[in-house]
Amino acid sequence: MSTSPDYGAVVYDLDGTLVRLAVDWDAATSDATAAFAEAGVDVADADLWSLFETAPGHGLADDVESILASHERRGAERAARLPHADRVPEWGVPVGVCSLNAESACRLALDRHNLLDHVDAVVGRDSVATHKPDPEPLLTTIDRLGAEPSSALFVGDSERDAVTAERAGVAFEWVE
Repeated sequence: MSTSPDYGAVVYDLDGTLVRLAVDWDAATSDATAAFAEAGVDVADADLWSLFETAPGHGLADDVESILASHERRGAERAARLPHADRVPEWGVPVGVCSLNAESACRLALDRHNLLDHVDAVVGRDSVATHKPDPEPLLTTIDRLGAEPSSALFVGDSERDAVTAERAGVAFEWVE
């Protein structure tokens, strides 16, 4: 696909699409599990996403978000640049990032690879009330870019990204 302005805006997922965050997910899970244990909640054998999803019901949403964001920021400092990142500066239209990672981690990773100046909007997991595959984060990113969903392209690496684009009425491109 060329980077000609066939679209009114282009939005990228971050991790696995533009960069590979060097997050120690096992350590993040261990730290989140410890937060539950300190609150007297047994979550033995729960995965990180389950912990994130159940945290609000135990009054731990802010704690778990803080833990995840901290690990993601550390991982962003060591993020590896992926080939699609080279396309970011080439678009002749506004470019955004819509990610399940914390916005601060997204910005750190983009800055580390000299991409932040080429990105006009960043929406992370903590930027809006919902997260992918709900369409709100993607639609918010597109709105911040001043574009319409019908003219936008979302580039991602996961089924969650593809479902998000479909739900938002946005064209989707898989990364290779």
